[in-house]
Amino acid sequence: MAQGPGMVVTGASGRMGQMLIRALDEHDGAYLSGAVERAGHPWIGADLGEAMGGAATGVRVTDDPVEAFAKAQAVLDFTAPEATLEFAALAAQARAVHVIGTTGMSDDQTARLAPAARHAVIVRAGNMSLGVNLLVQLTRQVAAALGEDFDIEIVESHHNQKVDVPSGTALMLGEAAAEGRGVKLAEVADRGRDGMTGARRRGDIGFTAIRGGDIVGEHDVMFAGAGERIVLRHLATDRMLFARGALRAALWGQDQAPGQYDMLDVLGL
Repeated sequence: MAQGPGMVVTGASGRMGQMLIRALDEHDGAYLSGAVERAGHPWIGADLGEAMGGAATGVRVTDDPVEAFAKAQAVLDFTAPEATLEFAALAAQARAVHVIGTTGMSDDQTARLAPAARHAVIVRAGNMSLGVNLLVQLTRQVAAALGEDFDIEIVESHHNQKVDVPSGTALMLGEAAAEGRGVKLAEVADRGRDGMTGARRRGDIGFTAIRGGDIVGEHDVMFAGAGERIVLRHLATDRMLFARGALRAALWGQDQAPGQYDMLDVLGL
């Protein structure tokens, strides 16, 4: 018998979608109540387990999120920005916790989540892992302790199918560094270098992205001063850690008041 809150996975056929489904299958405190894919996807109408190459689960893939969300207490969403905004409105109508791992959202798109958060819990984070969120805290503290004599560089590496640059995690780290220094990231971010750029501007926070192979996720925050460097690093070797973090967020959100939260809230950091 199913126990705990029912959860819907959007983008069920995707890399993270399938990982979330497997994480739910292993979890005793929650169950998969629905799977959503875009209209026209070949999985629509199929049994999810069979579509994934395994045994039947009794859950059929649908392109109707309204129906799926109505039966759920949480929505796990690692899709695309505009799809996430549509899902946010529907999850709010269903009063389901909406866990958002979607990256590449603009400031305008993020602001458009506010109406949904007045009616339901939204937990949004560029990275769901405990280690990365500890790294965010450390980055903020080190940036606050060191002055602008130390240049800050954020280097991130991911697999060759990732479509957004910089990664959501890199931007989380950049925001933390900027907060530590009491500045706005938008005013100090250096996200592109090519050609005769001239000397580095004092106080800038630089970003470098590497894409290749099947790299799950690697992030370095370098504080480079005269004669010394401090490097904070996180290496992810198993994508399942992000799925488990998302489940933890969805369960935590069951007891919260409507509003927008992040993984620092979930982890009590």
